[in-house]
Amino acid sequence: MKKIALALIALATAIPAMAHKKPLLAINRVEPQNWWAGMHNSSLQLLVNARNISGATAEVDYPGVKVAGTVVTDNANYLFVNLELAADVKPGKFDIKFFKDGREITKHEYELKERAANSANRMSFTSEDAIYLLMPDRFANGDPSNDDMPGMVEKANRKADYGRHGGDLKGVTEHLDYIADLGMTALWMTPILENNMEASSYHGYAITDYYNVDARLGSLEDYKVMCDKCHEKGIKVIMDMVFNHCGTNHWWMKDLPAKDWIFQWDGQYHGSSYRLSTVADMHASQYDLKLATEGWFDHTMADMNLGNELVKNYFIQNSIWWIETVGLDGIRQDTYPYSDKEAMREWNLRVREEYPNFNIVGEAWISQAEKLAYWQKDANNRDGYNSELPTIMDFPLMSALHAAFNENPGWDEGIIRLYNSLANDYLYANTNNILVMGENHDAGRLFTCVNKNIKSLKMATAFLATVRGIAQWYVGTEVLMEGDGARHCEIRRDFDGGWKGDAKDNFKARKGNEADMYDYVAKLFNYRKTSDALRHGDLLHFLPANEVYVYFRTTANDCVMVVINNNADKQTLDSARYAECLANYATGKDIISGSNVDLSNISVDGKTAMVIELKK
Repeated sequence: MKKIALALIALATAIPAMAHKKPLLAINRVEPQNWWAGMHNSSLQLLVNARNISGATAEVDYPGVKVAGTVVTDNANYLFVNLELAADVKPGKFDIKFFKDGREITKHEYELKERAANSANRMSFTSEDAIYLLMPDRFANGDPSNDDMPGMVEKANRKADYGRHGGDLKGVTEHLDYIADLGMTALWMTPILENNMEASSYHGYAITDYYNVDARLGSLEDYKVMCDKCHEKGIKVIMDMVFNHCGTNHWWMKDLPAKDWIFQWDGQYHGSSYRLSTVADMHASQYDLKLATEGWFDHTMADMNLGNELVKNYFIQNSIWWIETVGLDGIRQDTYPYSDKEAMREWNLRVREEYPNFNIVGEAWISQAEKLAYWQKDANNRDGYNSELPTIMDFPLMSALHAAFNENPGWDEGIIRLYNSLANDYLYANTNNILVMGENHDAGRLFTCVNKNIKSLKMATAFLATVRGIAQWYVGTEVLMEGDGARHCEIRRDFDGGWKGDAKDNFKARKGNEADMYDYVAKLFNYRKTSDALRHGDLLHFLPANEVYVYFRTTANDCVMVVINNNADKQTLDSARYAECLANYATGKDIISGSNVDLSNISVDGKTAMVIELKK
């Protein structure tokens, strides 16, 4: 009884003290959730989300880490903590303690990780690469157990044109040999981050969490495994990022970190005009510029305000976090010119500050070369603006390619379109850093654009594999997938063989024209991997005659001659016309057939391309 009485006395004494001690404040999020020792930039800004955290002070007791200050916004539930990291700071874990009125209200354990060996010097994609573009939800379902996941609104339904179909990261990983065998050396997937929207977000561009892989595609570990397997097979990984907008179900949309975190229009929806010419137009009205760059891309995609310093830092650090976390080799930035151009300029510089060899390609969907050139690094712009964006996408050339093989020949029609498009190369600061494509996930499929004519598709393929720049190939065209682009679902169909029970398997059992086309693509792009001339040689071309377009790719030691005969009839070339390129060569080899070519008498069948390796 005496022991019980003593225990009751002790409890009675403790209860008042417990009543006066409030529980620690719960921290909802800290982003980025970790960082690395040894980064070039010593500054790190943390977004901290917790109820009424604003106004708190932060303290850290860890060698080499100093709190340089905090930033508050008009939302009391956010605090931005600025840390300074010494050059010699060691990897490790430490507590960030938060105080109000001299009393600790909460703390958070934070980690500085060790960087991978030689991380800063990683090599990125270049004109030596051919990029394979795919949409993971529509490629292959490697793990049916993640088709429907707890907390994810939309469920898998392959019958829904704009629904989730169940493709995932494991499905991509299981078919990397297919991509490598095709001759591709880099992989670009549409965004793999969480898109927890009610419907139609299978494409990945309505991101609801910038630090989480979408659970229906897999986990962060699945993404790391895929990246590691890519690297084992000589495939670089390019991550699709979206800074211009987020999904309206993003976790911060219910409680924005600041009123100007996104562009708001007095509670009304205002869509972008999509008129990108206004950004570089010296005569543009502020009204038109604002509507183009601050209007929402879609009613489900809130427009981010990168002019806000906190938003800009958030996205810069997010991209670096993904590069370091999974070992990225490049970035493709969606809807590039819609974002604040000065913020995007700084983002490019900050990324290359950490990774000097890193390449970024920006989507500037502009069909006029003189307007597109504005967005490439070191462009000779009248307003003095330098985007610092290394690579742009050649939409003018894509448009020319769609038309070139479908028209009757004329002064500006037919194969001359390709010549004229390349004749605009004087406008670009770096023609090696231009992404060349015949299609993508937003445009009509190339096979359909050439009227489902296999001969025309092969000529277009030969052009894409041999022209200057960085080649990009869209999934499925090698097996004659089609779609006119009027409805996105038509150009984003499932890849046959990616799902158990599919009627046919284009990964393994290609037949007929599909097998023939696959072999044609593989032969050209595998040859491209070994040809210095095609990967970074100079381009010299001749005006088309009789719908025959001839150009040469040359280095000091290598030369490839490309002949595209868009004429229905067989054509024999006048070799004397090409003497300035052929004079130093005795023989040639047709890469497709493997046969020798008599350079004094080059004949090309109608609607056929020849890729000829010249030999001294």
